[in-house]
Amino acid sequence: MTIRLKILFSFLMISALGLGYADIYFPVEGFNFERLHIFLFNLCTGGTILLYYTEQQSAVSGRVKLFFVLSLVYAFSAFLKWYSLTLAVSVVLCALVEKIRINKFSIVPYQFFLSRVPVSEKFHQASLWCLSIGIAMASVVIINNEYAHWVYMEKLTLNTFFLGYSFPLSLITLSLVFDMLKKIEGPQSKAIMELCFWIITLGVIVFFIFILFEQFLPQIFVTAALFTAVIMVFMLYYTFADSMQQKKFLTSGIGFLIVTAVTGIAYICFQMQDGYDPIKTKWLLHIHVFASLYGWNLCGLAVICRFDDFPIRLHSATVILVHWLTALVLAPMGIFQGWFAIVAIFGYAFITLTLFFSGNGNINYDQ
Repeated sequence: MTIRLKILFSFLMISALGLGYADIYFPVEGFNFERLHIFLFNLCTGGTILLYYTEQQSAVSGRVKLFFVLSLVYAFSAFLKWYSLTLAVSVVLCALVEKIRINKFSIVPYQFFLSRVPVSEKFHQASLWCLSIGIAMASVVIINNEYAHWVYMEKLTLNTFFLGYSFPLSLITLSLVFDMLKKIEGPQSKAIMELCFWIITLGVIVFFIFILFEQFLPQIFVTAALFTAVIMVFMLYYTFADSMQQKKFLTSGIGFLIVTAVTGIAYICFQMQDGYDPIKTKWLLHIHVFASLYGWNLCGLAVICRFDDFPIRLHSATVILVHWLTALVLAPMGIFQGWFAIVAIFGYAFITLTLFFSGNGNINYDQ
């Protein structure tokens, strides 16, 4: 990946975190900066990196460049509530993602059902498919809420569906994880890995449906199943993946994913209680969001962006420690105290710039 691309992506990632605090400290009536916060990280940066990684070309293709530019148009038009432009751009974005997916795999994702196909490839295709489906579903919600008014549901909001753009990033990170487990794909281990694939991919979709219908008890069961699958992934990966520098970052990422699952279950339990007050559990929700977005997803994107550079010249343990401190302590505390937000942004900038710009070569500072 070129220096210019690294500068662009790191700038967008750091800006995304800063915009996550904008609604709190610099509110503008009628505008929701959380949308830009989500879009710049998940769609503009994450989506573009996903497509670039899928094409496996030395230079960024015209399709990927067009996706990036239009994703920015999508982000700012949705932020400004220019929904007709958002819908028009959505059509082109979906077409671009599907074009790249079909070139890499096939029109119909029949590979999901073939045992001979590596689980890593199934996660990869699922990631692309979820990106295009997510864009299409968000468009349907815009049409329903702004124009047609077919259905009213309290949770059927744009912000709810926009959060779904993080799911493709989770899946492509899991693709990296399972790619390092190809060597153990014997009959028994392959069955476990296949089970993890179906529990995670279908589980998140079913969980999202239960969120829309505000069914709390089923959410608990689905989240418990997802948590179990993540633990299985962690045990497989920690035990069998080759020891290398990127394994440390992805293991740390799975740790963030476990935190996401635990905090998600705890948050649902609080919602089920009589007299539930969302203000009192705001801290827990933000730990959940930051662990997912700036913990787990960042680990995957960083490994993808430096995929051909490992080993890179940094002390992994130090970077991982700062990453956990920033994502789980400083960033959530920044919601309540402004100076924590400033420290969190600087801490996150340190992590991002270190991961993107540390030199590569035979020297590994972990040795």
